[in-house]
Amino acid sequence: MSRKATHAVRPKKKNYWPRRIMVLLLLVLVGVAGYLGYLVYVSKDALKDITTDADPAVVVAPEDSVKVKPVAFMLLGMDTRKQTGSLNTDVMMVAAFNPATKSAVVVSIPRDSRIALSGYKINKANAYFARFRALEKGDGLDNAEAEKAAKKDLRTMFGKFFGIPIDYTATINFQGFADVVDALGGVTVDVDMDMHYVDNADGTNIDLAKGRQKLMGDDALDFVRYRKSNDGKNMSSDFDRNRRESQVLGQIADKMKSFSSVPKIAGVIKAVGNNLRMDIPANEVENMLKTYYGIGANDITFIPLEGTWKSPYVYLDDAKLQAAKDALSAKLAE
Repeated sequence: MSRKATHAVRPKKKNYWPRRIMVLLLLVLVGVAGYLGYLVYVSKDALKDITTDADPAVVVAPEDSVKVKPVAFMLLGMDTRKQTGSLNTDVMMVAAFNPATKSAVVVSIPRDSRIALSGYKINKANAYFARFRALEKGDGLDNAEAEKAAKKDLRTMFGKFFGIPIDYTATINFQGFADVVDALGGVTVDVDMDMHYVDNADGTNIDLAKGRQKLMGDDALDFVRYRKSNDGKNMSSDFDRNRRESQVLGQIADKMKSFSSVPKIAGVIKAVGNNLRMDIPANEVENMLKTYYGIGANDITFIPLEGTWKSPYVYLDDAKLQAAKDALSAKLAE
């Protein structure tokens, strides 16, 4: 990693589709664990729609399984929309799970966070993946292999940043979020402000009124990704979006926990499976789902990192960052 760490990363042009919303679909590792667990008990076929990029030859020893050992994931949201032609990874969370307490800590990282880490060029949190991927391709790897290697590079870097080992990575795209919310029958949230924003270039058309209401997939996506109105009013910060993410993620986890209808469960599995990629070994996917069956919002501690915006970075609050590091470490040590 020393060679890659010395390269500069050019910040990408901002896109007013906050890619951070896709991380909500990484609920597969939080709420969906309990939700899919039900079907795992019913049928092994429940896992056929979940894709893993792990080497099929890798078998995790029983004593190292997620059934008995705490585990940490790097959760990434990808913007793969054809309208933008991009492959942005501006949404990031680190999640730690403990099987003894059947609980989790989820830390969200603002996309513009200034990351200062020994051996790495100082840059925004969302700038590293694209550079790692380019470097891996420069070493002769094809697109798929370069992407897998870049995820590992990113996991290693943020593991050092948070002071914990990060075992696996999961990525999901925009469509997955909307599909899962629809499959769940929508989510009820408090829309904290009037949200109106149109961008004809990428088809964005956000039109939400302030107040508590039930949102289906596309509207829920708009709720979490909203940044500002066209007239520059009703501004929404990364920190506002972090709070919305936690609100929606908790709702989704609780809805999945309460489901008992096999057709509805199968629908969510399909929605997730079509849009999710992981690098956890296949047998560990099943173990993860069984172990965290029944997990709900009350079992998850959400920690959105906060800080001060000073262009072009968010300077993270040192005390809050340390509290997040301590919470992750403690969850892995319980």
